[in-house]
Amino acid sequence: MSPYGELTREFIFEEERPFRSCHASTLVVLPDETVIAAWFGGSREGAGDVAIWAARRTDGVWSSPEKLADQDDMPHWNPVLFRRDDGLILLYYKIGKTISSWTTMVMSSVDGGITWSLPKQLVEGDVGGRGPVKNKPVILSDGTIAAPASLEPAWDAFVDLSRDGGETWVRSETVPLDHSVLLGKGIIQPAIWESHPGIVHMLTRSTEGAIYRSDSRDGGKTWSPAYPTDLPNNNSGIDLVRADDGLLALVYNPVRPEEGSTKGPRTPLVIRLSEDNGQTWHSELLLDQGEKQYSYPAVVARGDHLYVTYTWKRERIAFCRIPLCRQADKT
Repeated sequence: MSPYGELTREFIFEEERPFRSCHASTLVVLPDETVIAAWFGGSREGAGDVAIWAARRTDGVWSSPEKLADQDDMPHWNPVLFRRDDGLILLYYKIGKTISSWTTMVMSSVDGGITWSLPKQLVEGDVGGRGPVKNKPVILSDGTIAAPASLEPAWDAFVDLSRDGGETWVRSETVPLDHSVLLGKGIIQPAIWESHPGIVHMLTRSTEGAIYRSDSRDGGKTWSPAYPTDLPNNNSGIDLVRADDGLLALVYNPVRPEEGSTKGPRTPLVIRLSEDNGQTWHSELLLDQGEKQYSYPAVVARGDHLYVTYTWKRERIAFCRIPLCRQADKT
């Protein structure tokens, strides 16, 4: 018996849209089940007209896309939505002509994403990108906000830690990785979770044909050397979430590059589950497949449901709502 109930799949917007290309979505789910999603959109990734856009799903209906952040002739990248326990919603995103010159900006909303503050730098003087780079922060058991981060062109991963609700940040040590033995550049865009108090883990995108993992025993301050898992990776973004009962849900493209290459197709897109802290994975559910790409997922859990957004052919953002049947047998 499948652990998944009937999947709801829909587009946040249809063919008529105020941008030609879109990518890198993120989402939060409010207590009343309103969904807020954001992404970057413009003529093409990296162009000066690329802005941060958002929409709301209320009573099953999506609002029209609304532009939230747009600095003239400055490319915007990789928004990340995060809701604190007190209800404050934070929107992080990058700006910069090149990835190496990224600065992380942050906006906040006290009214459930209806209105937003003016953007400000997350870390004053930041060049290269502090804070979350693609995937959502998590709140650790001691109240620390842990934001999964990485740097390019170094292709190294780390975590930013905040003990004051996101006002100030302290950078963890870089995840150890021997770049000299790699086929490609390294690892970026971690997705993190805490399994026990102070025990934190990450899975990362890599250039090596596999999802890499690292583990921390001191609340994310220091990390074990990154090591490959059995999970394939096509050098594209992944995301995961840990539900309240410890179940892990991973969304990714289960594809390896061809031999000698560091990139693979961004299709199909699937979910898999783990009940042993990521040691083994089961119950693959196909979300999408076909020509072009279905990629860069974001996933959150609320109650007995998973909520996912992802890039659909760089033309639209797709949304899925997936019930979980917790007593179902693994298949």
